[in-house]
Amino acid sequence: MYSSGYDHGTRFEDHGRNMLIAGFIMFVVAQVPPQRLMTLAVPLYVAGITLLIAVALFGITKKGARRWLNVGVIIQPSEILKIAVPLMLAWWFQKREGHLRPFDFVVAGLLLAVPVALIVRQPDLGTSILVLTAGLSVIFFAGLSWKLIVPPVLLGVLGMALVVGFEPQLCADGVRWPVLHDYQQQRVCTLLDPARDPLGKGFHIIQGMIAIGSGGFWGKGFMQGTQTHLEFIPERTTDFIFAAFSEEFGLFGNLLLIAGFVFLVLRGLAIAMEAPTLFARLLAGSITLIFFTYAFVNMSMVSGILPVVGVPLPFISYGGTAMVTLGLGLGFLMSIAKSKRLVQS
Repeated sequence: MYSSGYDHGTRFEDHGRNMLIAGFIMFVVAQVPPQRLMTLAVPLYVAGITLLIAVALFGITKKGARRWLNVGVIIQPSEILKIAVPLMLAWWFQKREGHLRPFDFVVAGLLLAVPVALIVRQPDLGTSILVLTAGLSVIFFAGLSWKLIVPPVLLGVLGMALVVGFEPQLCADGVRWPVLHDYQQQRVCTLLDPARDPLGKGFHIIQGMIAIGSGGFWGKGFMQGTQTHLEFIPERTTDFIFAAFSEEFGLFGNLLLIAGFVFLVLRGLAIAMEAPTLFARLLAGSITLIFFTYAFVNMSMVSGILPVVGVPLPFISYGGTAMVTLGLGLGFLMSIAKSKRLVQS
């Protein structure tokens, strides 16, 4: 952050402050037993939905998207739902433990669909994907049948194959896709062929890949990234900070970074498997998959594997609300791990 944001005012100092706040929240939440965390599920979910409705009515619009709300400080309420949705769904399935019915999964689907629809409307595709992933992971871990999971997955794979195969026709001038916004359609088409608009829509992906490739194995060195410091990388302190990191620390640094995320995910899944209650297992598993989805989607979009969406790299990208949400998630994992040790003792 110091290197990529050295000429972005107080980005480095603000990032450090955000990390301290997230660390404090993590420490405080880790002291709260999971039984107490359950009591936060409904109030936090209702508060998050209320704030999303407030954003839709009188939120702050930036770059064509209405995602922020001024409540004395500028906040992005959709970030709250990344934790509130899995917390609410874990609470719901805990209450239904022992007598789950198909109707209970329908209710869970509705609890998930409401915030996702409000976030998509902003529009914010990246955050909606994260919230959807967190909610679906809870529903899956709660015992959703494979017979209901496999068909949508196969349809999704078939759809992607068709889009790739018919890219020249689908991305031709004047062709409009249903459901998606124009900018979302352009992101998909740009992913398939960045060279079709190298100085416009494809600029982000091309410059990101150039920065990653130019880092080589060992990288150019700290503060030596030319793509970064000559401002070829857009959003280099937020969504595209992985490109700046790759240029300066190379493949070796990327492998260490990925190893850190892999360790975090494996440790989170281990905590979920050993959790003493259904609520704790579902919550730990979904939060762990949130971390995985954050890292995977961010690295993939910067590398040109997935379309560009607004997903930060956990703990590294600039962003106060996202950092607090990540600290809250880590606090939940630590609380669950601590409760397991207390049960064993």
